[in-house]
Amino acid sequence: MNAAAACMLRARGLHARLGGAPVLHGIDLALPAGRWTSIVGPNGAGKSTLLRCLAGLLRCTGEVELAGRPLAGWTPRERARRLAWLGQGGAADPAADELTVHDVAMLGRLPHQRWLAAPSAADRAVVEVALRRTQAWDWRERPLGQLSGGERQRVLLARALAVQADVLLMDEPLANLDPPHQSDWLATARELADGGCTVVSVLHELHAALAADELVVMAGGRVMHHGATGDAATHRALEAVFDGRVAVHRVEGQWIALPR
Repeated sequence: MNAAAACMLRARGLHARLGGAPVLHGIDLALPAGRWTSIVGPNGAGKSTLLRCLAGLLRCTGEVELAGRPLAGWTPRERARRLAWLGQGGAADPAADELTVHDVAMLGRLPHQRWLAAPSAADRAVVEVALRRTQAWDWRERPLGQLSGGERQRVLLARALAVQADVLLMDEPLANLDPPHQSDWLATARELADGGCTVVSVLHELHAALAADELVVMAGGRVMHHGATGDAATHRALEAVFDGRVAVHRVEGQWIALPR
């Protein structure tokens, strides 16, 4: 695999501002294909802003490349097929509250359908698999607005999975999920990456972030370190951005971060 093919998402010199204030300061980052990368750091580090820039959802200066091609060079339909998005905190368009769970998940198939075409049997099969994967199939006829925050988050994850994109970007995907469903999400992220999907997640839960293949450690709108989750240098960088208030340990074969 050549270097361009091995890098699925690349940022070059990214700068972004929110409300007139600078948030990102010249980010250079190359995210590998078929790997799970978690972005971590303290509050205000610029993690969500970076993810939104990578998704093309926020205006920024610099350049973002998807599969070796400038993001701006992809048509909206092409980009929607290649890159799926799950936003922070289960947020959704309030107009979607009246839609059934099944219809919300089916929105993930829109990039694959002809204009105003009815869902195909293949679309329905993909949506069923996605809803079963997130344990939301039993509520498929319920309106989205009747669900709890955690249930809603699982439906929106199903919508993202239904895209069957090469890249899945998720901003705080564990928000509102109880511990068993957090474990299910971790297993799904691992399965996707092992199957060749490029998974990028912003996480506050360090135990979950350390289950990824790679960590991007941020502070003050800059990338302080990018490396494998098992590397000692990555652990030192993670501990440093939290002012030494956490320490990374190996427990029963897994890396965890514990308060000092």
